[in-house]
Amino acid sequence: MQQKNILVTGCAGFIGSNFVPYFLEKYPEYNVINLDLLTYAGDLANLSECENNPKYKFIKGDICNRELVEFIFNEYDINGVIHFAAESHVDNSIKNPGVFIETNVNGTFTLLDVAQKYWMDKPFNYKENYKGCRFHHISTDEVYGTLNETDLFTEETPYAPNSPYSASKASSDMIVRSYQETYGMNTVITNCSNNYGPKQHNEKLIPTIIRKALSGEAIPIYGDGKNIRDWLYVLDHCKGIDLVYHTGKEANVYNIGGRNERTNLQIVDSICTILDEKVPLSLSPVIASEAKQSISSYKELITFVEDRAGHDRRYAIDATKLETQLGWKADEDFDSGIVKTVDWYMDKYSIGINN
Repeated sequence: MQQKNILVTGCAGFIGSNFVPYFLEKYPEYNVINLDLLTYAGDLANLSECENNPKYKFIKGDICNRELVEFIFNEYDINGVIHFAAESHVDNSIKNPGVFIETNVNGTFTLLDVAQKYWMDKPFNYKENYKGCRFHHISTDEVYGTLNETDLFTEETPYAPNSPYSASKASSDMIVRSYQETYGMNTVITNCSNNYGPKQHNEKLIPTIIRKALSGEAIPIYGDGKNIRDWLYVLDHCKGIDLVYHTGKEANVYNIGGRNERTNLQIVDSICTILDEKVPLSLSPVIASEAKQSISSYKELITFVEDRAGHDRRYAIDATKLETQLGWKADEDFDSGIVKTVDWYMDKYSIGINN
């Protein structure tokens, strides 16, 4: 079996750290080289199960560092890229947009340009040993902007990003497209809906709800809590990426969504209902006794806070293309996925589960 060396960026983050163990187990013919800067959102503990795998190599570094990226291509003879690495927190992009432009735009350009020059000797002509090498760019549904109450994002939806984060991702998508059109580089793009599941950073919505509830703190919800997102279990997303990377049609975009639309209020209600059953307030080992006496449900901890600037009202993805052309189907619906997610975080926060 001929080994293939694939560069996967940003694997210490949420989605990448779920993808790599899945990918290594499924494909023994791959060596995975993980390039990650380990910013606040990256944690090597997320990849502890891969540490001793001889087919996995971690390199700490910046995707904007061209010299390093060129070294990796030459040293490991890279013949595929799956590009997760990105700054992705909308609130942070509002406070400090420059970092998002640097990483998401310039970093993606650096990876593309190095790959194109390593794999190809001229436009539309791959070197003999690199025919079939592919660059898979992981993007987001936020590039499409916001939706009305009924429509869905399709692959033909015009881009209309509303935050510095989504604008930086839209820009990187366009650069990928340009390398396909100008140089004939083999690229695919996937745009996903909101992911949830194990290993997500503590600051994100679902881990925040679980963490705050278990500690008896106020659970912050933006605005009126009626912003709608389409929720996708992270392992289902990983399986979709795998399918597109291996079987997706060159120069195509595929939307990956869970068909699980929920308002933020519905999300927090579901989680609190699960926690009320698994760790009743009266049995909580963390929450003070006076707090236990004043509330009977974690739902009473919900607190509305000032809305985020430019907060898109609704995202929802139509994954028909991926389902019909490549045969993808989500294994988890929200009701099953959220229970697995809550269990994982309860274990992380060392809270015993009452089944």
